[in-house]
Amino acid sequence: MHVQDSHWSSAVATGGALSAPAGGARGDGVRTAPLRVDAQRNLEHVLRAAREVFGELGYGAPMEDVARRARVGVGTVYRRFPSKDVLVRRIAEEETSRLTEQARTALGQEDEPWSALSRFLRTSVASGAGRLLPPQVLRVGVTEEHDPADHARRLPQQRMQTAGAGELRLVPEQPVGGVADDAGAAQLLDVVGRLVERARTAGELRPDVSVSDVLLVIATAAPSLPDAAQQAAASARLLDILLEGLRSRPA
Repeated sequence: MHVQDSHWSSAVATGGALSAPAGGARGDGVRTAPLRVDAQRNLEHVLRAAREVFGELGYGAPMEDVARRARVGVGTVYRRFPSKDVLVRRIAEEETSRLTEQARTALGQEDEPWSALSRFLRTSVASGAGRLLPPQVLRVGVTEEHDPADHARRLPQQRMQTAGAGELRLVPEQPVGGVADDAGAAQLLDVVGRLVERARTAGELRPDVSVSDVLLVIATAAPSLPDAAQQAAASARLLDILLEGLRSRPA
């Protein structure tokens, strides 16, 4: 996964939190009035292309790449999304919401704690949503005995925020107007936290595994490979290994 904080920070600065306000416009400044059929089709193409491009190259990918993938002119992209930051925020908002719904489904349909957690992880990795998570939900604390540079090497495009072991921080790099969290990310962390707590209480999850660890599994277990079958096989294999690492072992 490749995420670059600079675009996310400026996106928050221009539009505030992820959640859209009530009324006829989204929080990102994009109007929600009904579109003509051709305009709606172009919007769908742009959003699909943005998910693919940002998922493969990170949020640092240029708008020209999105337009090329959508087979529209870059002007068409900018007519709907007046800046790249607005598009980045829209994609991250939708993917965060998707992961939250997947976690809620796992909670509601799986009685066994480990089955619920593993189902959420498998569904989320298969959807590829982890590659598009906003940076603030992937801020993982590092302990003093770990080298922060090593974490940076393993997640090269993700800036780390030093904190307590396993602590997940929701504070953006430059909080705007005193608002430190966004509602979408907070909901995701709450639901995933319930999955984690259930599995830990049942003795099926290692006691040191945190919500941030689970989200990192989602973010790293969905590699972007040119061949779809190879990507699916690699994701499944990597996830099997990571799930084994999350499970508790008899003393």
